[in-house]
Amino acid sequence: MSDTGRTPADFWFDPLCPWAWMTSRWMLEVEKVRPVEVRWHVMSLAVLNENRLDELPEEYRRSMKRAWGPVRVVTAAQQKYGDEVVGPLYTALGTRMHNEGRGNKPEVVLEALDAVGLPAELADYADSDTYDAELRASHGEGIGKVGQDVGTPVIAVPGADGEQIAFFGPVVTPAPKGEEAARLWDGTLMVASIPGFYEIKRTRTKGPDFS
Repeated sequence: MSDTGRTPADFWFDPLCPWAWMTSRWMLEVEKVRPVEVRWHVMSLAVLNENRLDELPEEYRRSMKRAWGPVRVVTAAQQKYGDEVVGPLYTALGTRMHNEGRGNKPEVVLEALDAVGLPAELADYADSDTYDAELRASHGEGIGKVGQDVGTPVIAVPGADGEQIAFFGPVVTPAPKGEEAARLWDGTLMVASIPGFYEIKRTRTKGPDFS
């Protein structure tokens, strides 16, 4: 339990991933319907894919080069202003990138920083490796709980035996609300807590629905 008496749910995200964004909005709903407190952490699609760029299509390789920017800015904000700014900054970035469909652009980062009262100078870290060690450490902590063959998001919660239960996903669209959000949370924890359980999956038939 956290100091608030709520169960901590550690959530690793890359701001660019629309599916992680959907899951993060579901987690905010889970906080309303279950005694859960989300703790936000960065992971990086650029780091995840850096050793397999030759296997990726050219367009995706280009997107991975650009992927460093937003997650570096979030990491710099966290290092300079504390963990409490990570969630609000993620929300400000994701709303503009995904809900508004504006993507990964410098002006989007600047607007997001302004929206949460952070200085515009943090945008300069998009092209700086100053906090890459901290970014990689956060990424490594998250991905180390689930393995290299998944992406973002990663969620980890305390298990009954004191060990963390960690998993990738769930991948869902649109983000469930109310009792549906609660049922998905309860069911996800149930299956993830079974030793030896690895995967449920079906083909996605539509893209992210941000409504």
